[in-house]
Amino acid sequence: MASLKELKGRITSVKSTQKITKAKQMVAAAKLRKAQARAEAARPYAERLAAVMASLATKVSGDNAPRLLAGTGSDKRHLLVVVNTDKGLCGGLNSNLVRAATAKARELKTAGKDVEFYLVGRKGRAPLRRNFPNEIGNQFDTSQVREPGYEEAERIADEVIAMFEAGKFDVAHLVYPIFKSALAQDPTIQQIVPVPAPADAPADTGAVVEYEPDEEAILEELLPRYVKTQIFGALLEIAASEQGASMTAMDNATRNAGELIQKLTIQYNRSRQAAITTELIEIIAGAEAL
Repeated sequence: MASLKELKGRITSVKSTQKITKAKQMVAAAKLRKAQARAEAARPYAERLAAVMASLATKVSGDNAPRLLAGTGSDKRHLLVVVNTDKGLCGGLNSNLVRAATAKARELKTAGKDVEFYLVGRKGRAPLRRNFPNEIGNQFDTSQVREPGYEEAERIADEVIAMFEAGKFDVAHLVYPIFKSALAQDPTIQQIVPVPAPADAPADTGAVVEYEPDEEAILEELLPRYVKTQIFGALLEIAASEQGASMTAMDNATRNAGELIQKLTIQYNRSRQAAITTELIEIIAGAEAL
């Protein structure tokens, strides 16, 4: 049984931890509103860009299609761009993303495909290295910037597109969370290279539309921007998801610390009462002996 000094030290330690978790919860709650607003504001632009691209993609096919749209003609080599956080203490967010990426990689390998990882963020690296030691490729560190933005997304996209043009992979998938609420961040896997033709492309109404420059030139400019926009959206979603998951995790940790403090306090009081009772019995027994 722990001594009174040990119990008092544990209570003090847990109270200090509770103060830290409460502070982190409040910080995450303050940052969540801004991160959520940024993520939600970027979604309409990405959707509109996809619609414009769909309209153009229906007019370009065959040998005239840019390589980012047509692909290499093979789907043997796959690249998984996994977007994780740089910091911990955000519940199961990173483990869920790693689990989704692992399941996708094993599914592709079972189908006889080659898989390589491009890792964004630091928290998902260790488990993926353990599971796929020979498949880890490039890594992008976002810990040096306060809030990853379009500049970082552009650098990631340029590197991915350069790898595609160099023939290092045939298909690229983006693994990231979709922020829904502080309690729900759903892992999502989306193909970004070659750019998939949207299933809900607008039907041809027969209207004559003249493009200047031509459709091929517009797509050459639009397709890289589409990839950058998708990666930028993933960075915004992971930022909002991190704050939401962190707020929820720290709230749970604060409550658990409170319950533990209550249990330790009860145990401390019982031990203290038992010690007092023992001392009284010893005093009374000594007095009677005299």
